[in-house]
Amino acid sequence: MTTFDASTAQETARQFLQENPDIETVEIVMTDLNGVVRGKWLPVSKLVEIAGGTTGMTIDLATCDIWGRDVPAVIEGTREGDGVCRPVMSSLQRLAWLARPTASLIVHMHDEDGNAWPLDPRTILHNAIDRLAGHGLHAVVAPELEFFLFREERDEDGAPRLPATRLNGNTQIGGQLFSADLMQEQDALLSEMQQTCVAMGLPLESLVKELSPAQYEINLHHNGDLLQAADDAQMLKRVIKGVAAKHGFIASFMAKPSRELAGSGLHVHASLVDDAGKNAFGANEDLLRHAVAGLGAMAADAFLMFAPHYNSYRRFAGGHHAPMAPTWGHDNRNVALRIPRGGPEARRVEHRIAGADANIFLVLASVLAGMAHGIENKLDPGPACEPGEEHASGPAMARHWPTAIERFEASTLIPELMGSQLHQAFSAIKRAEMAEFDAIASRLEYDTYLVLS
Repeated sequence: MTTFDASTAQETARQFLQENPDIETVEIVMTDLNGVVRGKWLPVSKLVEIAGGTTGMTIDLATCDIWGRDVPAVIEGTREGDGVCRPVMSSLQRLAWLARPTASLIVHMHDEDGNAWPLDPRTILHNAIDRLAGHGLHAVVAPELEFFLFREERDEDGAPRLPATRLNGNTQIGGQLFSADLMQEQDALLSEMQQTCVAMGLPLESLVKELSPAQYEINLHHNGDLLQAADDAQMLKRVIKGVAAKHGFIASFMAKPSRELAGSGLHVHASLVDDAGKNAFGANEDLLRHAVAGLGAMAADAFLMFAPHYNSYRRFAGGHHAPMAPTWGHDNRNVALRIPRGGPEARRVEHRIAGADANIFLVLASVLAGMAHGIENKLDPGPACEPGEEHASGPAMARHWPTAIERFEASTLIPELMGSQLHQAFSAIKRAEMAEFDAIASRLEYDTYLVLS
């Protein structure tokens, strides 16, 4: 991470204001451990001051639960009060989908002594980048995000409603995978998403119709700047949600919104290059095997970060390409860790475990930490899986949220590879959220037991 220079940052802010004289509001934002964007609005007159790196914001903002509340066990283990917001000036841009002229600026939380806050997801990812750099290796990644478009109104049970299409009417049998005609029906919405990405400099690679009705996949181009890649993926989600809302839809990254629908994943294509920029996986087959083995060995311990929510575990059901075990193979879409086809310069791993509801910063940090773990310990992943085979390259992954929380809490790998403070805080946040869900009876419970029992 480059040293912060306040004068250069403030000059960048002044230049932005000259080029965008109509801006009225500046939002300063960060991502919490749940992957939720949090921050505040300030008048544009404050932008140069914000760029100076002295603006304060509550330091525990990164550790809210999914409902935006403080978690007492985390607050007691850290401290309350303000942190110092260091601006990420490369992120300063207009929010192109908003009618009101608004600028957005990502900030990186520090304490009053100038130390990067260890529970800011940017810090966690930065530390993982540094670990690989210590081996003369640098990751290049390309995230793929799946999402659904739903109507704004829900049904009588609160479930989301799918939009009808001219092509399929109201049928929910099949989603017309890769249908060009169905995408044309949503041309106004999808084209605005693409145009907004262009306006905001987001490196969009492709947009396709996915497996289920109203499900789409949007991909970003590969990027060797991992913090920028994470920022881009987070902004991409905001663009998709914002543009969808303008057109009267809910864009949802919920992992499994319905039993009948496929789940939505966050797949990450990751390669390693050496200091000379050469693909290290293509040049060294053993390095690739070690990295794959490390990802498999870490999958069970890190699974809570790949499937962080109550709903996340509904995605891991047979028949929907969500991996059930830390398997690996060549060009096999049923495994957790896929080696796609391609020559040595394109050699990479597709990490297919995480849901679209996961925090992109933590997913990328976990992928980098897992690869580093395998390389440092020269782990071997065992035989590659052929279609229909199940050779796990690591311990079994949890099938349910409580088990994943317990496995995460018991892990010795997570504190070693990703920090003890993340380990403790994320455990406490998920424990608090699980207690909330456990306390509430569902509609199904009442329908089953109220009269019968």
